[in-house]
Amino acid sequence: MTAMQWVFSFLKKYRKRLIFALFLATVTAVSAIVNPQISGTIVDDVIVGGNREILPTLIVIMILSTLFRTAIRFWFVMIFEKTSQEMIYTMRDYVFRKFMRQDFTFYNANRTGDLMSRQTGDMDAIRHFVSMVIYSVYENSLLFIIALVMIFMVDYRLALCMIAVMPLTVYVTAKQLKSVKPAFRNIRQHFSSLNTFVQENVSGNRVVKAFAKEDYEIAKFNKENDGFRDAELNAAKIWKKYVPAFEFLANALTVILYLVGGLMVVSGSMSLGKLVTVSGYLWMLNLPLRQAGWLANDYQRFVTSVEKVYSTISEEPIITNPEKAITRTRFRGDIEFSKVSYSIGEEKILKDVNFKVKAGQTVGIIGSTGSGKSTLMNLLCRFYDVSSGEITLDGINVKNLDLYSLRDNIGLAMQDVFLFSDTIEGNIAYGRPDCSMEEVIAAAKVANAHDFILQMPDGYDTIVGERGVGLSGGQKQRISLARALLKNPPIIILDDTTSAVDMETEALIQEELTRIESKHTVFIIAHRISSIKDADLILVVEDGRIVESGNHDSLLDMKGYYHRVFHHQYGDFDQYLNNMLQKEMGE
Repeated sequence: MTAMQWVFSFLKKYRKRLIFALFLATVTAVSAIVNPQISGTIVDDVIVGGNREILPTLIVIMILSTLFRTAIRFWFVMIFEKTSQEMIYTMRDYVFRKFMRQDFTFYNANRTGDLMSRQTGDMDAIRHFVSMVIYSVYENSLLFIIALVMIFMVDYRLALCMIAVMPLTVYVTAKQLKSVKPAFRNIRQHFSSLNTFVQENVSGNRVVKAFAKEDYEIAKFNKENDGFRDAELNAAKIWKKYVPAFEFLANALTVILYLVGGLMVVSGSMSLGKLVTVSGYLWMLNLPLRQAGWLANDYQRFVTSVEKVYSTISEEPIITNPEKAITRTRFRGDIEFSKVSYSIGEEKILKDVNFKVKAGQTVGIIGSTGSGKSTLMNLLCRFYDVSSGEITLDGINVKNLDLYSLRDNIGLAMQDVFLFSDTIEGNIAYGRPDCSMEEVIAAAKVANAHDFILQMPDGYDTIVGERGVGLSGGQKQRISLARALLKNPPIIILDDTTSAVDMETEALIQEELTRIESKHTVFIIAHRISSIKDADLILVVEDGRIVESGNHDSLLDMKGYYHRVFHHQYGDFDQYLNNMLQKEMGE
């Protein structure tokens, strides 16, 4: 399917409505011949012929004809406007659904500003084409043809003189369309770039202010703004080159009419009334010529926008549902990684990872930054697919599971906390919007968020800013944790969820989590030993491999990475044991 076929597929359901609207446009175009004909009759029969009795009737006909044309034209213009709004509503919904079905790879490759411009500026260009350009092209073409036919009926010699400008008009239009296409493509690219820049700066305004880089960002914005302005001006230069040509051709028709027509009236080969009639048709020739340049611009803007939108939505997600997807309402939570490797291009992120987790176990994952800890969980959720090996959930390869079923059974508190511009309650209940308020409060208590929420201006009804602006890092993490826990899934993934909270708060959260962990398979990714030391299984990930695995005591005995991290965080290991022993003896 081509881009044009795709966009016009959205108009199929409105085909009958648009045909009727074009029929109305035809009626208005045909009825435009009435007034020029009456004007010529008034000159020849009333003014020159002296037949004044028919004048009132002719004037009434002219008034009724004008009112009729105005009403019919308003009717079909509103039909096109309504159709354009309905069509763009459906198209915008379709494109958004495509965005929602895309995977992480798509969003890694496309900037937010580009995707925003697809849904705003490009959609508006498409709507404008449907709401105005379609009927304008049709109506203007019809007016031009009808005018030429009527002028031929009045006097073919005058018509031949006036039609002489047609080849030049077609040539100029073709040249403009060819020149303006790259200009509009350049405009859309700069518009997307400007969108992206503004979106990033608005989202990252705190960083900008923290580094006092306002002037630096303003200078960068001015550069982007200048680029967009220059792109628009370059396109305007093309219009400046061709639009005057259309104006010249339109005015040339007036010169031809009164020069040639005047000579014919003077010589007696044509009556003055016929010249007035042809003069009445002149606007029907002038208007299409004057509009040709602008309509060509609008058409090319439409084509460019369609191509941009279609190129974006035609990308198919790499992560897709299998043909015969297996669906489960709730899994037990038995998980196995078997010889799992994952690569991005030539870079190997994970290498031959193997481990088993039984339902209800808690797994701690620790390792240096960039070692591949979060990637393990991204593969489990099928945000990405393994390059080799397999991951099974309850003995079923995750690639064979229905994506919604898989992810609905996982509660994920991400490392990069994202909160919506909604109430605190709405953010916590995001995974289960139909849950009760008591359940929201219970989840908040487990995440040690209940107390600080009650101190907010409107409690659970407090609106948090975009991306959680107005909350501290620890508060956002605790709301994110509550959101994951409220789903009550068989599998919970906590990706560095307590890194921004103090040690005391972390201890309280860990205490609450131990009460629910037996009912869930829990993965805890952390840098603090305190977050994972009580886990049933601890995995040490280094350079994409699991270099150590076991429980807290066995890993300390290995004297490896885990032991070094423990020593850095708790001080001398022997002193730690002595303190623990003395504490036990004291009790």
